[in-house]
Amino acid sequence: MKLALDKYAHLGSPIHRWEQRSKLVALLSLIFAFAFVQELIFLPGMVLVTATLFILSRLPLGFLLSRLRYPGWFIAAVVIFLPFVTGDTVIFQIGELAIKQEGCLQVLLIVTRFICILTVSLVLFGTATFLTSIKALRSLGLPSAIVDMTLLSYRYLEEFGNTLTTMQQAMRLRGFRSEIFSRRNLRILAGLTGSLLVRSYEQSQRVYQAMILRGYGNLDRERLNHNLAEIDRTSTIAFCLTLLVAVGLIVGEILW
Repeated sequence: MKLALDKYAHLGSPIHRWEQRSKLVALLSLIFAFAFVQELIFLPGMVLVTATLFILSRLPLGFLLSRLRYPGWFIAAVVIFLPFVTGDTVIFQIGELAIKQEGCLQVLLIVTRFICILTVSLVLFGTATFLTSIKALRSLGLPSAIVDMTLLSYRYLEEFGNTLTTMQQAMRLRGFRSEIFSRRNLRILAGLTGSLLVRSYEQSQRVYQAMILRGYGNLDRERLNHNLAEIDRTSTIAFCLTLLVAVGLIVGEILW
């Protein structure tokens, strides 16, 4: 389990140079606008805006596809039955199975919004280091407890993944074959899950105690924000343009 969202934060694209606070506000507004869209007529515009942002970010296509893979499976499992159960207009039928137009359009809307939102999120957090994003969130007024939980969750998801990989390798060396579905394997997997939860809980306690010993909670706000860059003119223009697109989508959706 490797997130590595900021793996390409070192690149020098226009999106990378966009000041992180204004980028956060602008792209989060765009994400909310995408989620608000219900009319299919706005989908080409969403795709165009998303593709433009991704191309400008210069992030590798393989990086995007690898991050879309797991949530993509989840969305596929959710929408795969929609064409069969939603709507009344039958466009294709085999025996008792009928594919309906309204269900297909719903799938198109959900999948397009999912890809656009996830791509913009990846552009947002993939074009700056995660620590810079965290500082920007805190400077924008997000409660420090939520910011810290986000940072620690991100950090220890990878630790969790490494522990899981190590335990799976050890199980394979002892002859465990995960592709076989049996009661014995289910019992072993349940034990693995429980062991991971206990280890994670114990590690979280050790980390929290270490943070307390190092003065966690006593840092002043000014010290935490002093490394953030000033908002330059280019960032302001990008902020205004993105906000204009987001507002335009919402207003268009309301008036359509």
